[in-house]
Amino acid sequence: MANQNEYTAQNIQVLEGLEPVRKRPAMYIGSTDVIGLHESLREIIDNAVDESLAGHAKNVWVILNKDGSATVVDDGRGIPVDEVPGYKKSGLEMVMTKLHAGGKFGGGAYKVSGGLHGVGSSVVNALSTDMWVEVRRNGKLYRQEYKVGIPTTKLLELELKDSKLNEVFPDKRLTRLKSGTTATFFPDGSIFQTVEFERNAVMKLIRERAFLVSKIYFHLYDFREEKVKETHLYYEGGIAALVKKLNENKVAIHQPFYFSKEVKDVLVEVALQYNDGISENVESFVNVINTVNGGTHVTGFRTALTRAMNDYGKKIGAIKENDEAITGEDTSEGLTAVVAIRMEQNNIQFQGQTKGKLGNTEIQPLVYSVVKEGLDTFFEENPSDGKQIVAKGQLAVRARLAARAAKDAILRKGAFEGGSLPGKLADCQEKNPAVSELYIVEGDSAGGSAKQGRDRKFQAILPLGGKILNTERARLDKIVEFESLKDMIIALGMGIGESTNLDKLRYHRIIIMTDADVDGEHIETLLLTFFYRHMKQIIENGYLYVAKPPLYKLSHGKEEHYVYSDDEKDVITKAGGSKNYSIQRYKGLGEMNPEQLWETTMNPANRILKKVGISDAEDSDMVFTMLMGEEVPPRKHFIQENAKLANLDI
Repeated sequence: MANQNEYTAQNIQVLEGLEPVRKRPAMYIGSTDVIGLHESLREIIDNAVDESLAGHAKNVWVILNKDGSATVVDDGRGIPVDEVPGYKKSGLEMVMTKLHAGGKFGGGAYKVSGGLHGVGSSVVNALSTDMWVEVRRNGKLYRQEYKVGIPTTKLLELELKDSKLNEVFPDKRLTRLKSGTTATFFPDGSIFQTVEFERNAVMKLIRERAFLVSKIYFHLYDFREEKVKETHLYYEGGIAALVKKLNENKVAIHQPFYFSKEVKDVLVEVALQYNDGISENVESFVNVINTVNGGTHVTGFRTALTRAMNDYGKKIGAIKENDEAITGEDTSEGLTAVVAIRMEQNNIQFQGQTKGKLGNTEIQPLVYSVVKEGLDTFFEENPSDGKQIVAKGQLAVRARLAARAAKDAILRKGAFEGGSLPGKLADCQEKNPAVSELYIVEGDSAGGSAKQGRDRKFQAILPLGGKILNTERARLDKIVEFESLKDMIIALGMGIGESTNLDKLRYHRIIIMTDADVDGEHIETLLLTFFYRHMKQIIENGYLYVAKPPLYKLSHGKEEHYVYSDDEKDVITKAGGSKNYSIQRYKGLGEMNPEQLWETTMNPANRILKKVGISDAEDSDMVFTMLMGEEVPPRKHFIQENAKLANLDI
């Protein structure tokens, strides 16, 4: 292996050109929506972070510019600018214009890297209307500019004072840097559905990396508003500090556990802490990449946690010979954990370009042995914490057994599997889940209108009898005893808890339809809480929607308009000139007759549906904990902070 400190154009290897990127961008960045937009920024940020992982960069600046572009600066070595052997082009031009060109394919410049495939810079360049990169090396400044991935200038050698960074960032400290890389790109609006970066999403990217990479400072500047917003992040505590942050609105039952060990050139880091809740929040990373879909490292961690809890429980006599063992499902209750590994990037097998899941089979037993050893030691050295953790697992066992007994008693004869559908359900004729819809409707009145107005071929209706149980902290046995929730679980057909089977879901479009008032929004929130905490697979697979009924009916003679917002109402009334519209405000779905409900809210040709998704699992968990949990102060603070934004219907 070449000297890791030697980073020259000889480290650049090329696999193929850029032609496919603009034709099929989703193959390279996952999607062209807001998630894909931030994936592009992540690729550039991770190139800077890689310089830190290689031991060279100490700072990363991320700048959101007024003109819609984004700039990333690091104080690392700078991309090589000497000529790549055999190509008669600079290392910079090769990295920016050739797919799979970079120092991450065995050239020895990077041992650990987040940009696995080396496609990041070139793909972002191809998907940008304009991009420019400046490199500081050996006291000199080099710049090249591009349009949609094609160079528009040759490699320019300039004086440091001629840096374009002067135009972007007024602070002279950056322009005085002796080495490093600056990249500015303008996302292409003809490719991306949106080109506006979300500050919170960018903060999430930066915060994760600040926790995961020690001895690196992150600086975020947002110049898009009149008052510049700046944030500086540096964490000494690493992933143990991240676990504390994830648990900050919850009641922890023991001190954080942290353990790290390097085995066979793989560094394994684990931090965990149980809280007194029932929901799980486990985040996993490989070389600072957030593996949102887990993988073999997470499987190894879960197996080790389950075995360690059972072994220690038996050792201290808490788990007797004939007791039910703690299962993996039991260990998840109230668990907050971070699993992070670092390994040579040449050996990583990610599933998908966006690196959502680790596939290396050899990592599972390796992580298992490291975590098991660490937990065994932690339990021995911290017996009080060990007993608390085992007791938490045993509580989950009792709840699981109680839930199983409740399901057997309440839903006998296989009702979960659709053997006996609830009487309130007006089912559809269609049996193919892919084209079947279930409307979950507030109240019997609206339910009656919906049943009459629907297309019974593919639309099913399930009315709810008033407000449902807040399931944020409710265990399964309480949930299946609650009549409305029991009916809904049976109607969906996929079961719940350990019996969940997504393949048995009877509808692939589940639509929450509630009144457009405070009570309706409360019921909607309770339903969203239930699905997020207990049937998250439905959300993750894109099956959950919220219907948007009209707020007003505007009438003038035979002319009628259904409008869905105050702004839309104002546009029509002002454009109506001398027309004196009669305005009817719909307080509830029950005020509409079946024909109106069909035409405005249920007809696929006219209706408006909002698809429910999880863009950020950490933030979603925090919001549900704050709004629906038992801790009052965080909720009170949120209300005080956001009261002025509330749209009250009094």
